[in-house]
Amino acid sequence: MIVPGAKAAAEKLVSEMHGIGQTQPAGIDMTLREVQELTEAGEIDFDNSKRKIPAGRKMEFSGGKLHLKAGCYRMIYNEYVNIPIDCAAFGYPRSSLLRCGADVRCAVWDPGYHGRSESLLVVHNPHGIVLHENAKVMQLVFMRLEEAAEKGYEGRYRGENR
Repeated sequence: MIVPGAKAAAEKLVSEMHGIGQTQPAGIDMTLREVQELTEAGEIDFDNSKRKIPAGRKMEFSGGKLHLKAGCYRMIYNEYVNIPIDCAAFGYPRSSLLRCGADVRCAVWDPGYHGRSESLLVVHNPHGIVLHENAKVMQLVFMRLEEAAEKGYEGRYRGENR
């Protein structure tokens, strides 16, 4: 069952500061806090003993906007999310972002995760895209589990980007 946006578990919504709604019938609009250009290669293995998340260089907004060329970038959201133990969440790009030739890629948001998460922004449009500060870029959809998870997320990203 999809949990309506008004009942989903996110804090520090930008709408609280600007009076613009972020709740949708099937989720919450996530807004852009920061964009980083990846500056090195990452490394992935089986048991995470060699895992290396690539460093990123924070890109600065100029006049409240940022022009991104085609490529991939790390995004950090404004919203701090608390996934209930009986839910999981999935992120989908907003349709306007797709229509501009860009996409959001993210992993499953596990029960018990909390933090200000990150996703991958892929700009496919050869002309790039202009994103404004606090732009609505993704919709987070919460799904109620058939039963609560026995144990919540305990990975390294719990509580990230405070």
